[in-house]
Amino acid sequence: MSRFVHPNALCESADVGAGTRVWAFAHVLPGAKIGADCNICDGVFVENDVTLGDRVTVKCGVQLWDGVTLGDDVFVGPNVTFTNDRMPRSRQYPPVFLRTTVEAGASIGANATILPGVTIGRSAMIGAGAVVTRSVPPYAIVVGNPARLTGYVDSGPVSPPVTDDAVTSPGERISSTKVQGVTLHSLDFVRDLRGDLSVGEFERDVPFRVRRYFVILDVPSEKVRGQHAHKECHQFLVCVKGRCSVVADDGVSRQEFALDNPSTGLYLPPLTWATQYHYSSDATLLVFASHYYDADDYIRDYADFVAFKGVG
Repeated sequence: MSRFVHPNALCESADVGAGTRVWAFAHVLPGAKIGADCNICDGVFVENDVTLGDRVTVKCGVQLWDGVTLGDDVFVGPNVTFTNDRMPRSRQYPPVFLRTTVEAGASIGANATILPGVTIGRSAMIGAGAVVTRSVPPYAIVVGNPARLTGYVDSGPVSPPVTDDAVTSPGERISSTKVQGVTLHSLDFVRDLRGDLSVGEFERDVPFRVRRYFVILDVPSEKVRGQHAHKECHQFLVCVKGRCSVVADDGVSRQEFALDNPSTGLYLPPLTWATQYHYSSDATLLVFASHYYDADDYIRDYADFVAFKGVG
């Protein structure tokens, strides 16, 4: 199937894939590269240094300026505004325009504004009217001005299990999840007039030998932590005060967990991508680790993580 260009459109590029449709009053400059089966709607302008993957939809009234790259299956809603110069002046141009990348499967809602130099991660969801001022993690949902992270696509929030004062064996207090190897643990919790007590035992409740711990606290509510995986290190998370949310991802499935009491622990095995966010102002997150700190054990890019696991 050859490409289709509406009689009232101007498509100057020869690098347009089969099955792509360019509709009325769209203008595609000669240097643009557009993949197969794309849909370029009415009134879209595409500058020279722009690349679109396959099956991209660009709705009416969008301008794609030099430096914009859209991956496969990206959706761009009506009147989305891309920018490529942080400090624009009339008839003054930077040596190189900042690059903006929207990774495969991401969607951008109507009237959103995307500042230059950011990366919108794969399958992320940008809310209508959002102003994106910084890079967006894969699968994240962001809304508002400036855009703030409010959730993750297909993560399905999970609350901690209901616990009581009874002491049971560790094996009876472990819940499986849809994320490979990740488990939710109910720890012993005893209430007393003198104060409450939560307790866990290493290599029983915490299912590995602990060599290190660290504490995360005083995190501003809008900040996101984690966003990495470990090659060999196991981790066990307990929010001993306040609350936070943890999203665990094995490269195929992801799930969100609400940690809001010290009787709940979350086990993250190696090769689990983990993100923490929605910290309350008083949140204190205690993390036990199976290994001493080793920078080489971290995988900090989601694409590298998926490639390392061979699941992309």
